[in-house]
Amino acid sequence: MNQLQALVVDDEPLARERLSRLLKEAGCEVVGELGDGVALLHWLKEPGAVDVIFLDIQMPGLSGLEVLAEVSDCPPVVFVTAFSSYAVQAFELAAADYLLKPVFEDRLAKCLQRLRDRLIRPLSPTELKTLLPPPIRFPIRAGDGEVYMELELVTHFELESDRIWACRGQNRYLTRWATLAEVEQSFPDDGMLRIQRHLLLRPRMVKGIRPTTVGRIKVLVAPNVELVVSRAMTPRTKECVRTGRL
Repeated sequence: MNQLQALVVDDEPLARERLSRLLKEAGCEVVGELGDGVALLHWLKEPGAVDVIFLDIQMPGLSGLEVLAEVSDCPPVVFVTAFSSYAVQAFELAAADYLLKPVFEDRLAKCLQRLRDRLIRPLSPTELKTLLPPPIRFPIRAGDGEVYMELELVTHFELESDRIWACRGQNRYLTRWATLAEVEQSFPDDGMLRIQRHLLLRPRMVKGIRPTTVGRIKVLVAPNVELVVSRAMTPRTKECVRTGRL
């Protein structure tokens, strides 16, 4: 039985440790463990080879799919996800495989056998890009008309003078919504957090956290742009940002 060399990429330490342990127990060599998409991007630029990358799809910042779609040469990938919709999309390619969290030994064994039988091949950047969900867009005011902005560019939404502004760091754009509740209802799966009565944060855009007054934090969403989180929302915001569970 060939010993497969594997790289494990997952932003959740416990999930990463569990999968690495299961792989070692199954006779694989785990050559590395990475915690985010940026680290994977750097790793892929360095010389080195593995037989497979076990990749969490949904991670803060760059997702696994976004990283791989920009890389011209990549080993076979097994997608690891808690979201079955992603898994179905990936598996429909036939050349890909996936594991749903939590990963169990019997399902992992079948996946490893497919790898040994070379039934899982590397995917091209074009194939990987087909797995990326289409960008979510919404209208912002432009004179008498409107233009469309991608949600992924937005760090937060702000209520001011009965108007809702979409913010991209320091830049603000007037939307057609009247309340933050309307924004939340428009994007129910984005995981936005109401960190103040007038602020709606997209946790995936947070680049740093620092304490402020007792029981509160500030979140860095862009250079020189920090938002104060209310005392009531501080624990939940910390959890969402640190774990990536939105």
